[in-house]
Amino acid sequence: MDQVKGQLQYAMRTSNALTFPLSAPGSAGMEACLVNLVEPGDTVVVCRNGVFGGRMHAIVERAGGKAVAVDDPWGEPVDPNKLEEALRANPDARVVAFVHAETSTGALSDAQELARIAHAHDCLVVVDAVTSLGGVPLEVDAWELDAVYSGSQKCLSCAPGLSPLSFSERAVERVRARKVPVQSWFLDLSLVMGYWGSGAKRAYHHTAPVNAIYGLHEALRMLAEEGLEAAWARHRRHHEALAAGLEAMGLALRVAAAHRLPQLNVVSLPAGLDDGATRRRLLDEYGLEVGGGLGDLAGQVWRIGLMGAACTKTNVMLCLAALDEVLAGAAEGAGAGRGVAAAAAAYANA
Repeated sequence: MDQVKGQLQYAMRTSNALTFPLSAPGSAGMEACLVNLVEPGDTVVVCRNGVFGGRMHAIVERAGGKAVAVDDPWGEPVDPNKLEEALRANPDARVVAFVHAETSTGALSDAQELARIAHAHDCLVVVDAVTSLGGVPLEVDAWELDAVYSGSQKCLSCAPGLSPLSFSERAVERVRARKVPVQSWFLDLSLVMGYWGSGAKRAYHHTAPVNAIYGLHEALRMLAEEGLEAAWARHRRHHEALAAGLEAMGLALRVAAAHRLPQLNVVSLPAGLDDGATRRRLLDEYGLEVGGGLGDLAGQVWRIGLMGAACTKTNVMLCLAALDEVLAGAAEGAGAGRGVAAAAAAYANA
């Protein structure tokens, strides 16, 4: 357990003592961060630019908080100016929550700038890093992020079921100073932090998923072996080749280049394409599973994951070759090998 804590501190770039894998998936990590920091009546500014910002908003309301929404179009990052305006209009706000890497749209927001604005208004910061951890820079300490949660199954390439968490000392003090108990016994970090204490100073809380923790230990060992910066660079390199290939086939990426997630590539579907049937063909004929659109983007986009151990040149070329065949006649540039050729050129020029 102590080794996993140290590995997570490395991966999340933090010295936070309360850094550990929650015995539940990323959605529970989201809930744990919010229900521990939000008390009934608290004003919380929630940035929504996709499905998961919307979930944060719902959890705040269920916890008895007053959720103030800052909305941006799906496919765009959170606008810092809108956050600033919302905090000025709500001087009693105690928490700001946002998604760093919005899995539903492929957009990356500027966590450092959003956290700076939040702290200038004396707010704690809750950050969804489910898809960002291990794939793009995430600097928990340098950016002063107070409560960060992630998932084991994205760029860490581990089995799903664990949610890495990290709480700053500011956030821990907020938990300790609560006036009412956390609504969830299982997610109450004032209890869980005793279980994830150091060495022999542990208080039993629940039966941890031991095998899953061993799996996470190995995944984090592999990340450290590659090197965090090298992993970030690998995701960027293969994303650029994939993006070049997709665009050569006439497929438009939904997010502007400056804000794209390299590990989650969202493309707009060609007009008239049978979404479900085409994705089924990719799965049946090529063993390639492409995610469909979520929420407002359902039926409009595909979400092509390029994460962790799956983020390789072999998989980029396989994906582009398969798309070239199944989209022939549907996408303007598909059917002539242009996507594979464009990716190969991108690799050659990298």
